[in-house]
Parts: sequence; structure tokens; C-alpha cells
Amino acid sequence: MDRVVLLLSVVSLGVSSQPITDGQRLFSIAVSRVQHLHLLAQRLFSDFESTLQTEEQRQLNKIFLQDFCNSDYIISPIDKHETQRSSVLKLLSISYRLVESWEFPSRSLSGGSAPRNQISPKLSELKTGILLLIRANQDGAELFPDSSALQLAPYGNYYQSLGADESLRRTYELLACFKKDMHKVETYLTVAKCRLSPEANCTL
Repeated sequence: MDRVVLLLSVVSLGVSSQPITDGQRLFSIAVSRVQHLHLLAQRLFSDFESTLQTEEQRQLNKIFLQDFCNSDYIISPIDKHETQRSSVLKLLSISYRLVESWEFPSRSLSGGSAPRNQISPKLSELKTGILLLIRANQDGAELFPDSSALQLAPYGNYYQSLGADESLRRTYELLACFKKDMHKVETYLTVAKCRLSPEANCTL
């Protein structure tokens, strides 16, 4: 009887388990990379907040809630329900645009520490990985006919000579937006990856 149970278990495992495809492997790598960037963004933002006075934090948070991130022009799902209804290709496209929107601003986040210097290279690796996933899922469609059109200008006047208060606000805005956008990309890639597993529950 024990041998029969063991045999049935092995057969059942062989039927239910699916081989890992190249697409799933690429998705796993992309999700892992954006998770690393999101955690890094959270740490940088928390470290910066810890240097502020309570009143400074309150004022900056108030300003940020009224302001917009540089990437907000990119049309993306407004809530988790729309995210779950979006196609894999749409989620990949939005993720690509969000990552690329940080190509210039990320240079201002570099320097001063090893983690900060990882940002631009990690974003470049993530961008390349997402592009590979897009090509694998677009079925010949020309999703980015003019890649130069996707380039965004740097964050407002961040690179200009600013006063102390304005510089503080810009740094807060830059770190807060970076954290916000990496959270978006992590969510979109996680949902898209989940779609490859029909039996998985992709509820956010």
C-alpha cells in the first residue's frame, strides 16, 4: 500500500508541476531586480527623512502630495482592479516607460555610497530585461517605433543652482518619486509574471 501511495504521489507531482520556461525565468530575474531597487529606494528615502526635523518632514510631505512626479504623464492603471485587468504587454510597456523615465534623474541619486552607485546600473539591467520580455510577448507588433520619444527631460530645474530650501524639496521629491515608481514597476511585473501560471492567484 505504501508503495502505491508513493507511486501515485510521484505521478501526481509530475502532472501538476510545469517546467520553468525561458519567459518565466526572465520574469523572475526582472522581478528580483525591481524588488532590490524598490528596497533600495525605501532605504534612501528613510535615511533622508531621518535627517529632517519633524516640521520639515510635515511641510515636505504636504508639498509632495500636491506635486507630481516627472513620470506621472505615463498613463498607468489607476487602481489594483485595473492593474489586474491589464494585459501582460501593457504592464510590461508601462514598466519599461517608468524605468526609462529614471535614466537621467537616477544620475542625481548616485554618489556618496555603494548602494547609491548601484542605482543607474541596476536600472539599465532592469530596462534591458523588460525589453526582452516585451519582444517575447509582442507577437511582432512595433511597440516602440521611436525609442527616442520615450526619453524624458531631467526633473524640472533639479540641476540648476537652488537655494537651501528649494534643494531640500527637490531631493525629497526625487527620492519620494523614485520609491513610488519602483513600487509601481514591482507591482506590474509581479502581476504580469503571475499570468504565466494559470493556477496561480494573482489577486493584489
